[in-house]
Amino acid sequence: MKGLGELERSIMDILWAENGALTAREVGRLIADRDLAPTTVMTVLDRLTRKGFLERTRDGRAWRYEPAESRDAYIAELMLEALDMTGDRSAALTRFAQAVSGSEAEILRRALTELEEE
Repeated sequence: MKGLGELERSIMDILWAENGALTAREVGRLIADRDLAPTTVMTVLDRLTRKGFLERTRDGRAWRYEPAESRDAYIAELMLEALDMTGDRSAALTRFAQAVSGSEAEILRRALTELEEE
């Protein structure tokens, strides 16, 4: 999975926060902190679709865009890719486990227990 640029991340944040699919015009309105041309928003949405981050459906003459995966799934994929970059996954996982808070460690314990029980 490829990473996201700054503008791509801003647009994905908007779409992840929404409950439904948005048109390029709606995304452009919601990214009001930047003065972007509508064609720029459409270009970035098209690029995100080609990268597999978004799915689009026709709505009359416009396209509606929505995330292909949740933000959590994206972050998990980034974490797995980071693990793939190390020569020693066990050491990286151990270091990660030592760095998380007590409540985060408990969440990990519960998730691992649920996986073992399946």
